[in-house]
Amino acid sequence: MVIKWFRSYLEGRGYYVSIGEHKSKWTSMTCGVPQGSILAPLLFSLYMLPLSQIMRKNQIAYHSYADDTQIYLALSPNDYSPIDSLCQCIDEINSWMCENFLQLNKEKTEVIAFGNKDEVLKVNAYLDSRGLTTKNQVRNLGVILETDLSFSSHVKAVTKSAYYHLKNIARIRGFVSSQDLEKLVHAFITSRVDYCNGLLTGLPKKTIRQLQLIQNAAARILTRTRKSEHITPVLRSLHWLPVIFRIDFKVLLLVYKSLNGLGPKYIADMLTEYKPNRPLRSLGSSQLEIQRVHTKQGECAFSYH
Repeated sequence: MVIKWFRSYLEGRGYYVSIGEHKSKWTSMTCGVPQGSILAPLLFSLYMLPLSQIMRKNQIAYHSYADDTQIYLALSPNDYSPIDSLCQCIDEINSWMCENFLQLNKEKTEVIAFGNKDEVLKVNAYLDSRGLTTKNQVRNLGVILETDLSFSSHVKAVTKSAYYHLKNIARIRGFVSSQDLEKLVHAFITSRVDYCNGLLTGLPKKTIRQLQLIQNAAARILTRTRKSEHITPVLRSLHWLPVIFRIDFKVLLLVYKSLNGLGPKYIADMLTEYKPNRPLRSLGSSQLEIQRVHTKQGECAFSYH
């Protein structure tokens, strides 16, 4: 029965193009799934499973989100042999896609190296010699990543977008109720400031301050508070956590979920329970072991923070 159900879902389908009163001829479809259907994401994931086998065979780590696949690897100084495996993996992926009615969009296939400036330059030179053009920044699920992971471009983009919407909200605040105005602020401002804010751990205060100024401006518009007045009582009256604490709250939430089986496994693997070598009062207190880092960039990592 299950096979018949799937078969009826996939077979005997077709399509036509309609413009006004004119319709094209009905054309049968031999592949694909109905757009917007419930089973489409599941079937697409099953269809893409061989990709994971290719990446595992080449010892390349990866993450997949719908039709977006990210592959990554770690490099040691002056050891670029993993890049050869990366090139081999990309070639095999391209071949598999050609054989399975898919196309690798080379314009959207971006390569970036993270690390200190000198090492990044060396890695980029080697990647260029292998025919892989690198970029200084890429967009990943709406977040702008740079080679030094400073997130300055991302914060700048969020700031520009937020102030644009704040100006529009300020123009209409006299025509809407306080409740509706707060909904607009959360929909257009708070959502942008909070989006993927767990990535902003360990950043300099001057970077976080740009986001805090957005929140301050939103609070002043909502409460009609002057710039000369202190913002802390205003945020407290709205029950808004400052941006730096919202970041910490997001990290704590992710840690709690991961420790209780509600978060992704790759985050849970970063968390190791602290076990002292001898009996101490801290034993069994659910503390986590602090990762060892050797650079400032390491201190910004989620696992360390």
